[in-house]
Amino acid sequence: MRPAWPSSSRASCCSPTCGRASRTSRPTSRPPRAEDADMAAQQQPIILIKKKKKAGGGHHGGSWKVAYADFVTAMMAFFLVMWLVTSTPEEKLGGIADYFKNPSAVKGSTSTAVPGRMGPGGAGDSPIRMFNQVRNPPGAGDAKIPGIGSGKDGQHRSDAEKEKQDRQKLEELRRVLHKAIAASQAMAPFKDQLLIDITPEGLRIQIIDAHNRPMFDLGSPELKPYTRALLVELARYLNEVPNRVAITGHTDTTPYRAKDGYSNWELSAERAGAARRALVQGGLAEEKLARVVGLSSSVPFNRNDPADPKNRRISLVVLSQEAERAAARVDAPRAPGDGRAADPEPIPKAGALPASAPAPNARPAS
Repeated sequence: MRPAWPSSSRASCCSPTCGRASRTSRPTSRPPRAEDADMAAQQQPIILIKKKKKAGGGHHGGSWKVAYADFVTAMMAFFLVMWLVTSTPEEKLGGIADYFKNPSAVKGSTSTAVPGRMGPGGAGDSPIRMFNQVRNPPGAGDAKIPGIGSGKDGQHRSDAEKEKQDRQKLEELRRVLHKAIAASQAMAPFKDQLLIDITPEGLRIQIIDAHNRPMFDLGSPELKPYTRALLVELARYLNEVPNRVAITGHTDTTPYRAKDGYSNWELSAERAGAARRALVQGGLAEEKLARVVGLSSSVPFNRNDPADPKNRRISLVVLSQEAERAAARVDAPRAPGDGRAADPEPIPKAGALPASAPAPNARPAS
């Protein structure tokens, strides 16, 4: 006899031989629906892939090159104008300024000053021609100016350059002398009695007298020993320049009393000669001496006090080239027909008649 199985056990039987149980546990299959596919697609994450396409830029042209070229050209023109302004003489700049102020008013121009019109058809004369008229007005070449023209322009320009160089040498000599006076044992004690300046004649060195340190004995042309040492020291520096030297002696207004007529004129001249001998002893070449003169008290140092000891002095002037030429013109002998003033005619003797005067009994020609 078979045992009785419970109904629940029979229902859950999974044996393949049991057809009932297999029919109840097997899932039922059905075809997929479109709604299920859409739902599944919505639940999945969306992945975006960006791809950059590499492509060459369009043709940009050469406009930047044109702008850069314009800038460089403008800068070049600016610096060219600056150079022309600084290198052009003032008279040419004045002519240019006059042309731009009133071009139609240039002397000799054929145009008429009409507003908005410079000449026939609105065009005036050539700017170059008008500028030349401003620089060289008609008749300007007819005037005879001494030293201008006939090939003398270059000579005058060269003379001006020489004078400039000469003045620079004198300025340099003054600086050297100031340093030498401060460093020299012979000249340092005289720094208050040495006056150095630049005059129209050249570099002037004045050795003035003092109460406690006179250059000469009273009324004597003999130099004091320290004055002689000072002049010997100065001679070395005066030889460093090619310029010639003028020596002048001065006295105060105290009269020199002598029976033979000896005066301050002779005393000042002898003191200048004593200074010359000391300079030559120091090494100054004789040919560098331009003149040695005595001026007595005619040119005082202190005009307010003629008896001031500073009026007793020796002046050494290193002559400039222009002063040397002027001295040469004054001292040069006059030749007939050289363009200078003629020598005065001799005074006729008493009773003598000029050669051009008629004889006492002569009759005028009929």
